[in-house]
Amino acid sequence: MVCFCCLHLFFLASPLPLKEEDALAKNFCRLRKTSFQQFYIRNHTYTLAKMARLSDNDTDNRFVGQHLYINIKEKNHCYVMKRVTEVVLKNILSELRNQYPMIEDVANFLGLLHKELSKCKPLGHKEHIENNLEKMKDKMKQLGENGKNKAVGELDLLFDYLENACTKIN
Repeated sequence: MVCFCCLHLFFLASPLPLKEEDALAKNFCRLRKTSFQQFYIRNHTYTLAKMARLSDNDTDNRFVGQHLYINIKEKNHCYVMKRVTEVVLKNILSELRNQYPMIEDVANFLGLLHKELSKCKPLGHKEHIENNLEKMKDKMKQLGENGKNKAVGELDLLFDYLENACTKIN
């Protein structure tokens, strides 16, 4: 005969495997959908990107796009976009703060999102992630000033990719 009052101790003592959703929730790779629903920041981001694209003559290269996800599982897409945001903040927006109107607002917004994702880590191996990011950074360096302008012109894409990758539940 089983003692029902001790049964809860049995369940507490036996480790249960974590479901993938639980592992993802503990991974801190999530942003609130409401962060992306602020009209003024969406408007600033899209306007800034549109202004920068007017002086972008390079139609062959793209920094933000599906190519960043090659060989990367969907559960790591938010981490990839966190890293892309980091690259854009450090290498582009910090240097161009006085070159475009609204860039300060957009940089602050992306900085807040990046901070919210500070504990976001990749699940599994990250070699492919780092490889894809290195290709992006190399392309930026190769294009020089036009690469910086191109990155600003893709802020709307970064906004959308970040929202799609980090607010949905896998």
